[in-house]
Amino acid sequence: QSRRRAVPYGGTLRTVTDYAAPLADLAFVLEHIVDYRELASLPSFAHADLDTVVGVLEECGRFMAEVVGPTNRDGDVVGSRWQPDGSVVTPPGFKEAYGRYVDAGWPSVPFPPEYGGGGFPWVVGVAMQELLTSANMAFSLCPLLTQGAIDALLHYGDEEQKETYLRRMVAGEWTGTMNLTEPQAGSDVGALTTRAIPQGDGSYRITGQKIYITYGEHDLTDNIIHLVLARISGAPAGVRGISLFIVPKFLLDDAGNPGARNDVRCASIEHKLGIHGSPTAVMLYGEKEGAVGYLVGEENRGLEYMFTMMNNERLAVGMQGLAVAERAYQLARAYARERKQGRDTVSGEDRVPILRHPDVRRMLMTMRAQTEAMRALCYDVAAELDRARRHPDAAERAASQALVDFLTPVVKAWCT
Repeated sequence: QSRRRAVPYGGTLRTVTDYAAPLADLAFVLEHIVDYRELASLPSFAHADLDTVVGVLEECGRFMAEVVGPTNRDGDVVGSRWQPDGSVVTPPGFKEAYGRYVDAGWPSVPFPPEYGGGGFPWVVGVAMQELLTSANMAFSLCPLLTQGAIDALLHYGDEEQKETYLRRMVAGEWTGTMNLTEPQAGSDVGALTTRAIPQGDGSYRITGQKIYITYGEHDLTDNIIHLVLARISGAPAGVRGISLFIVPKFLLDDAGNPGARNDVRCASIEHKLGIHGSPTAVMLYGEKEGAVGYLVGEENRGLEYMFTMMNNERLAVGMQGLAVAERAYQLARAYARERKQGRDTVSGEDRVPILRHPDVRRMLMTMRAQTEAMRALCYDVAAELDRARRHPDAAERAASQALVDFLTPVVKAWCT
């Protein structure tokens, strides 16, 4: 599954090895660190035994290396491009790769079967996240934000909202975003000024501006489901008065398909180092009559609801650290095998690959050891999350959830 090609590097041509999924390492952690066989014995996961999961990850790794991996360089060099009409064109190959990603069914694997998911444990989804992110981190951010939005709606959306949005989001046909930050508020979410005005028919009109919205606008799907924090007229000040709303890019017609364009527009995109392929958008809501939005759950509990999505993202961000470290290690190892410099102090041979120098080997082994430790930690937390959600014993669920709550910030902070 490794392919070799010549690419410009530092003004010269050198040969590099494309990303190859570390399947043996993934399987080892699942079997010997997180005790996946015990996890698969839970009633919810009887169909997802270890052999089946390893087979799924083998195919997933091949797909990410062969389909998503080749988009990584163009994603960085070309980047996503904002157009004057507010649309965004993703880099060459992104749209085609995303279409194949959806057609293959990869987005749905760890989600509930009642909404079209595969019903696999979340730890399997985390392993797939690693493979996707190592192949192309900028590309991976779109499914990552979508899965967070799905998790929030699974927890707090009503049945009509779940039926309306989740099936297509789980399939990857529609994507999702998280809209918290505003330019005047920064990290002080309680200072947000985005407003929601009730319309008397169950809907609201949303007006305001959000920044740093990952994949807030793109051309990969025919609809984007924004989850937006806003304050309903008359709500308390600060974080106590924040509510959460579904604001689709396109309003749905009677058949549930995208219809009229909502009053939502992308004003610009950021140019973040290392993820030029990911459109990080400035979003404007309600420049005209107000964007149509629908309340999720109860009024004034939006920040509480959004924390479900944010905790999902914290684990995913830690996974990004792992995935980038794995890709960096693979490239460093390939370079050390090819770059010739210095003398072998044992054999006396001159101009040997630098991999034969003890200090280079020490650095590479340090990289590998840290990467394997990250993987063990990330997967273990994900497996505990599965137990917290699915274990039949209430005490076991509580103990697992306590461990998840304690370790999730550690995963995010240390792995990144």
